[in-house]
This record gives sequence, C-alpha cells and structure tokens, in this order.
Amino acid sequence: MTERISFTRYLVEQQRDHGHIPSQLRLLLEVVGRACKRIALAVNKGDLGDVMGSAGSENVQGEVQKKLDIIANETLIEANEWGGHLAAMASEEMEGIYLVPNRYPQGEYLLMFDPLDGSSNIDVNVSIGTIFSVLKKPEGHPGVHENDFLQPGHQQVAAGYCIYGPQTTLVLTVGDGVAMFTLDREQGSFVLTRENIRIPEDTQEFAINMSNMRHWDAPVRRYIDECLAGKEGPRGKNFNMRWIASMVADVHRILMRGGIFMYPWDKREPNKPGKLRLMYEANPMGWLVEQAGGAATNGRQRILDLQPTQLHERVSVILGSKNEVERVTSYHNGLS
Repeated sequence: MTERISFTRYLVEQQRDHGHIPSQLRLLLEVVGRACKRIALAVNKGDLGDVMGSAGSENVQGEVQKKLDIIANETLIEANEWGGHLAAMASEEMEGIYLVPNRYPQGEYLLMFDPLDGSSNIDVNVSIGTIFSVLKKPEGHPGVHENDFLQPGHQQVAAGYCIYGPQTTLVLTVGDGVAMFTLDREQGSFVLTRENIRIPEDTQEFAINMSNMRHWDAPVRRYIDECLAGKEGPRGKNFNMRWIASMVADVHRILMRGGIFMYPWDKREPNKPGKLRLMYEANPMGWLVEQAGGAATNGRQRILDLQPTQLHERVSVILGSKNEVERVTSYHNGLS
C-alpha cells in the first residue's frame, strides 16, 4: 500500500465516509487498540518484565491463570472503563460481568474479550492474542444485566483480535469485510496493511488436535480419515496439518492463506457441547471468518445463529474455508 493509513484514520473514514460505525463505537475501538498495544509491550518483555509463569490462581473455568492472563484482563478493563462508551464488560477470566463504575459515564455498548488467548503458549514464545467482541446494549430497561450479553453472534457490531507474534497485528470487522493493521513500533501506531481479506473456498490444510482422535465423534473422524488418505483417497488430494494450540494464531493463518480449524465436541466430556467459549472466541472469530468469505458452524448449524444461555457457554467450533466447513457440517447432519 502506497499510503500509510492509521487505525484511527481508518475508523474515522468508516464513520464519516461509509457510515458503518457511530462515533461512540469508533472511540471504543480506538481504546481497545491502545489497550492491545500495552498488552503487546508486556508480552514482548517476557522474562525481563516479571510477567512469565503461573499466577497461582484459577479462572472461572477452573483453568490455571498465567500472570499475563491477569495483566491483559486488567489492562483491558482499566483502558475501557472510564471513556463513556461502555455500559459493561465481560471477560473469559471473570465469573460475572463488570459494570462501569458509577463515577464514570455509561455508554451504549457491551464489550466482551478473551484477554489472552492461547496462554498455554506464553512460556514457549509462541504467538498468542486478544480476542474481542462488541454488542449494543438492549434498550428498554435501566441498568445492565448479564442477560443483556446473551445475544446471538449475528448481532455483533464489531469484532476482532490482536495477535502478538513476530509482528503485532490487529484484525477487525465492523460488518463490511475484514481489515488488518500492523503495529509500527517506531511510530507507536497501527497501520492498515491489508483490506478486504478473502479466505479461499477450498483448501488442503486442516488444523485439529490429533491427540484427541480416539475421542472424536464419527463425522469428524470420517473427515480427517479422508484427508489423511491423501491423493489415493476419496478426496483425491493431499492435505497438510497445522496445529498451534492458540486459536488466534490458527485463525490468523486461515485468514492469510485458507484452511479449516476444528475444535469439535468429543467423548471426554460428553455433557459439554465443546471446549471453546461461544461469547469470547467462537462468535467474534466466526464473524471475522464469515466476513472474509469463510464459514463457521458448530458441526450442525451456523455459530452466529446460536442463542447463548449463559455467559461462559462452550461450543464446538469448525471454521475456515467455506467448502471444507460445509463438508464437515454435512457429515454431522447426515447429508452425504
């Protein structure tokens, strides 16, 4: 790109020229971007910043928290609570919602986030990231309640993630395609580097945790067996496998070059519909993938149409290149 367009300028133009976002949403997204820059600094310091290792506590899901999990969560709260754009926040790391304190003005939006996705990779220097989703607060009643967050994913007004890797990259949709911004460390600002990202409809690359194969349901096992059979099998082509164990990193790869990501239901915890969180991971990532021409289902139906029933609801996730996602979904629905 010949002209360097900053994240702020991009948002202003989305508001002014295209009418995609109101001014308050623009300001909110700018604050989220600034918070991600602060988290990137903490991540980049590593052992030099006393941010590595376990915090000695567990989150609401019973998972051991890393120090950076807590730092990222606090950074996002502190950056967003005072701006007047939000009514409340919800985080994968907190049991309940976080109301904007009374000393600050309340806005009309709800912010949800996974402050540091892939935190098991922190100590081994593998890409991790922040995932966020924005909803409009329902009208018609005072205050904010947990039920206000329980909206299907197709009602999101903005979603994105920031990946902390060799480059710090912010990826965003406001419902008009997907844009990508790279952090210019010398200037201290995100710069637009890609627009209108498109995921190829076909792929020869899949991402899944193969160690769980014995626990998979028959449709997933069938799909992977066909991929592994290669050129001599029913698919007539060879597939490669990738698995980073960081949803942000796996989805980023799919946005860049295509592929399918699967974290399906399995028999280890048969009463749970999946492992990933619907509100903090599946909905924002599902919308990004759809906005780039891909698809996202829970194996049987579109993720963005699911009606959440609780804040930390889990879900099976199959997303990426459209034709492959539709194939796996058809296997689950007994259509082929």
